[in-house]
Amino acid sequence: MIHVVHHPAYVTEAPARSTYRWGKNGAIRDLLCARGDAVVWTEPELIPPGWLEAVHDPDYVAEVLEARVPPDKTRRIGFPITEQVAHRARAVPGGTWVAAMLALKHGFAANTAGGSHHALATTGAGYCVFNDLAVAAVRLVEQGVVGRVAIIDCDVHQGDGTAALTAGRADIMTYSIHAEKNFPARKARSTLDVGLPDGVDDAGYLAQLEATLAPFLDEHRPDIILYQAGVDPFVDDRLGRLALTQAGLIARETLIADLALDRGLPLASTVGGGYGDDVLAIAERHVTAILTLGEKLSRRNPATIEA
Repeated sequence: MIHVVHHPAYVTEAPARSTYRWGKNGAIRDLLCARGDAVVWTEPELIPPGWLEAVHDPDYVAEVLEARVPPDKTRRIGFPITEQVAHRARAVPGGTWVAAMLALKHGFAANTAGGSHHALATTGAGYCVFNDLAVAAVRLVEQGVVGRVAIIDCDVHQGDGTAALTAGRADIMTYSIHAEKNFPARKARSTLDVGLPDGVDDAGYLAQLEATLAPFLDEHRPDIILYQAGVDPFVDDRLGRLALTQAGLIARETLIADLALDRGLPLASTVGGGYGDDVLAIAERHVTAILTLGEKLSRRNPATIEA
C-alpha cells in the first residue's frame, strides 16, 4: 500500500492569462485512483499562516491569502493569485507536511502537488507561490519531529528558493541536480549543487546523481528526505534541457529509493515540474515516479499500515 496525500483544492480552475497546465494534478489523482486499494489516501488540512510566515515575509503571505498580489510579483509567479489559487497555495504546503509525517510512519508518502522550489521570502516565482519544501522542513525541525532534513531536488531547474530560504541552517541541507543553463538565470547556493550541461542523457545523469548524492547523504546524515521529483529532465519536456528517457526517470527513482533504503531513511515526495501540451502523458510520468518510489519504500508489513 502506498500513502498518497491529495486535497481537492489542488484541482482548480485555471486563472486568466496563465500558461501553466492546471489539469495536471487532477490527472495525477485520477491515474492513482485507478490503482484501487493499492493507494491509501489522506486529505491534508490547510497550512496555518504562521507556518508560512516562518519562511516567508508576513506581508507577502498576507498578499497571497487576501488575493491582492501586486503586478510585479504576479509576473514573477506566472499567473494571477485569485481566491481559488490562494486557497490552493495553503493546501499544497499542508500536503507536503502530512506526506512527511506519513513517511516517518510508513517509510514513504507522496504529495500529489508541491515541489514549489522557486518561491522566495517576499515573492513567488516560476509557477511557485509558497515554498512547501522549506515550510515542511522548517516545521519538522522546529517542532522537534526530526533533527535533520535533507531536501533532494531533481527537477531540471535549480531549487533556488529552497536553497535561499534555508541558507545558513545546519539542520536543513539542500541538494539540487539540474540543467545549469536553465531557469533561474541567477542561481542560489544549495548545500550541494550539481549543474549539468545541456543534453545529458540517462547514463550521464545517473552517474552524476549516484556519485554526488550518496556521499552527500553519508556526510549530512539526515533523518528524512523531502524529495522534489520533477519529471522535466525528460527529453521532450517543454521547459527542460536534459535528455532523460522514461526508463532513465524510472532508474532515477530506483536509485534514490535504494539510497534511502540503504540508510534507513523515510522519504516524502512532491510532484515538481513537468511541462508540455500532453497533460495526461506528463501526469503518467509523475504517477510512475510515485509508484516506483512507493513500491520500493513503503513498508509492506500490514501491521504497520493504517489508512
